[in-house]
Amino acid sequence: MFEVIKTEGKARRGVFACAHGTVQTPVFMNVGTQAAIKGAVSAFDLKEIGCQVELSNTYHLHLRPGDQVVRRLGGLHKFMRWDGPILTDSGGFQVFSLSGLRKIKEEGVTFASHIDGRRIFMGPEESMQIQSNLGSDIAMAFDECVENPATYEYAKASCERTLRWLERCKAEHDRLNALPDTVNPKQMLFGINQGATFADLRIWHMREIAKLDCEGYAIGGLAVGEPTQVMYDIIDAVEPYMPADKPRYLMGVGTPSNIIEGVARGVDFFDCVMPARNARHAKLFTWSGALNIRNEKYKLDEGPIDPDCDCPVCRNFSRAYLRHLFVADEMLAMRLAVLHNLYFYNKLAQRIRDALDAGAFAAFRGEYSVKLAGRL
Repeated sequence: MFEVIKTEGKARRGVFACAHGTVQTPVFMNVGTQAAIKGAVSAFDLKEIGCQVELSNTYHLHLRPGDQVVRRLGGLHKFMRWDGPILTDSGGFQVFSLSGLRKIKEEGVTFASHIDGRRIFMGPEESMQIQSNLGSDIAMAFDECVENPATYEYAKASCERTLRWLERCKAEHDRLNALPDTVNPKQMLFGINQGATFADLRIWHMREIAKLDCEGYAIGGLAVGEPTQVMYDIIDAVEPYMPADKPRYLMGVGTPSNIIEGVARGVDFFDCVMPARNARHAKLFTWSGALNIRNEKYKLDEGPIDPDCDCPVCRNFSRAYLRHLFVADEMLAMRLAVLHNLYFYNKLAQRIRDALDAGAFAAFRGEYSVKLAGRL
């Protein structure tokens, strides 16, 4: 399922196999929340820009079109015409972000739909059932992502509850995979480490969930407002207790520099809405730093977004044209910008893998971790 084929310090070069293909790691997963990348990018576009894994959201797809609808239409792969690996998150983060609209109990969470206000219940079993209906390759455990800052007492109680929920997730996931009509009987389950910014809670929780022998493990509840160095410190604290033979996923992270630093700390999987969201607001990534394509200085610029990029957008369109599209509020502006940024993130992951293959990751990190955090 997962093999680490090379290391450099804590950085790992690996290969992950699942029902819908093989993934080269470290990998960036493209976020298609509602079975679509925001910015009019299709599954076929994802292939062209080097995407390996598509990520969709349990909560949103449960609300519409409904996971039973997706199941009847053959599962998420067939529904969105993506034949590669898919990861579905559990819905936990979205549910817990509805702080004023939900009530947490041991059984699960009752919350109000952000669409029409109807009351919905979701617990570990329901999350597993929804993800089974979607037929993803990787299902994420149902967990509680606590607010930051959180009190130690609440974070501790939440960790303990999330552990109990993982035990229930695993039992239900095993039951569903054994059914004769399951959409994807080879679906895997990843557990999620929580504990806010308390290193001792993080370590305790990681030790406990590792005993349940999931197919992979994620670090959740970071990149939610804490200082970047605190996030790095938590990864450093947890990493020694994460099973070395299982993939490691840092949820919702992050900037190009965050990804490089995460790899340096032993992380294999990343996802983030940032490349597509920034693109829709004219903020584009280049190998020399980020830029805002709306700036007046690009009005007559005939060059590509990034002269060091070979994406379909940089091969065919100028900065001046992209700027015009944004200023004119043309839909094509978002599509081209999203394509460029997602290509950049996938290329970043590829260059990290190439550097690890060549034993040159330290040099790559030294050159690009700071540079990619800057602006043109």
